[in-house]
Amino acid sequence: MAGPGTAPPESERQPRATLIERQGRRLADLLDAIDGRNPFYTRKLAEAGMDPAGRRFPEDLRALPFTTRHELAADQGAHPPWGTALTEPIERYSRYHQTSSTTGRPLRWLDTGASWRWVVDCWKAVYRGAGITAADRIFFPFGFGPFIGFWSAFDAGVQLGALCVPGGTMSSESRLRLLDTVRPTVVCCTPTYALRLAEVAHAGDLVDLADGPVRTLIVAGEPGGHIPATRERIERSWGARVIDHHGLTEVGPISFECREATGALHLNECEFLCEVIDPASGAPVPPGGPGELVVTNLGRTASPVIRYRTGDIVRLQDEVCACGRTLARADGGILSRADDMVCVRGVNVYPTAVEAVIRRFPEVVEYRCTVSTRGPLATLAVEIELRPGAAVVGPPAAVGDALREALGLTVPVRAVDAESLPRFELKARRFVVDGPATGTPETGARQ
Repeated sequence: MAGPGTAPPESERQPRATLIERQGRRLADLLDAIDGRNPFYTRKLAEAGMDPAGRRFPEDLRALPFTTRHELAADQGAHPPWGTALTEPIERYSRYHQTSSTTGRPLRWLDTGASWRWVVDCWKAVYRGAGITAADRIFFPFGFGPFIGFWSAFDAGVQLGALCVPGGTMSSESRLRLLDTVRPTVVCCTPTYALRLAEVAHAGDLVDLADGPVRTLIVAGEPGGHIPATRERIERSWGARVIDHHGLTEVGPISFECREATGALHLNECEFLCEVIDPASGAPVPPGGPGELVVTNLGRTASPVIRYRTGDIVRLQDEVCACGRTLARADGGILSRADDMVCVRGVNVYPTAVEAVIRRFPEVVEYRCTVSTRGPLATLAVEIELRPGAAVVGPPAAVGDALREALGLTVPVRAVDAESLPRFELKARRFVVDGPATGTPETGARQ
């Protein structure tokens, strides 16, 4: 059964000076391995006038150019279908995945056997942080398509020795019945789908999740795992601990939550070199300040990303955690996305801020926000779907009042019919922009 597990490995407890020195050596090795073999990065380094030879890393890290999602997408468009950001001949690649395309045309991503093993090993760090062992049973209510999703989590669970149960191509009702039969101790899914399964279980009186065998939910793909109101609702519905995780298809599994530091994400600095920059200027942010997370994966040599702008806004601190890890932590998880913000009547609005308010109302089972950019000023409207039996008049007014207090913005809120709003198994799309897009394609696509 999921629990404290074993102590973190020595690599996750090493002094930071040792960790940084090892990161520098591995970055130098990576650059040496891809220079002249990876056309995308060979070209980028040459155009930037950057010769890795004779450089010291990580001291000279900022001499390397940033990489953006827009660049990778443009490269794949110019050199279809794979682009040129590959280090090995195409015949050596054995895994295909693609981004979920929530922010535009999906990126196609390939891995060799060696680079996929690295990705799977990174997911094992997520399990270690959650206290998952070979004694656990892990249920994956996830349709295994080209989206990378929980593919690497499944492989990592099998290698861990845990019993791994796939739940693809099934209805929510069928998945709940399977859950009741195989009695897993761990569920891996998005925060949205954890809530959806709880909703279906309650409505159909199918299974009492709160009194069931599941003790840990590892969630990813959305920010809900570190939004307190969403997290509390999931934990109350399931009677289980939520463990958050985040990663990117093109980067790998970057971070994980341990059982001792609720609401903070350890960055897997054993395998990633992480920076925090000002999203506008690209300059480094002072320690402890909020900024955009920039990541270099140190072991995915066949399909690397160097100084990749993730678009994830974080606030890092590197004090030793109660679990003993010396890895830097993102306090509060992913605070927002650099490309998620919309300006509504002069007020900057982030989807995470809206969700943090709406999830405080237990009578609201689903919602949708529509931002209209067709007029001179953008407007925001919210639709809410109420739990059966809830009053129709009170909740919309109460949600509107709470949004006005939190955002400083008057937002019309109306109740809609039961089951009229869309449901999601993977990433939810609750923030809809009606009109010209206001985001930027420059940042990464969340795993």
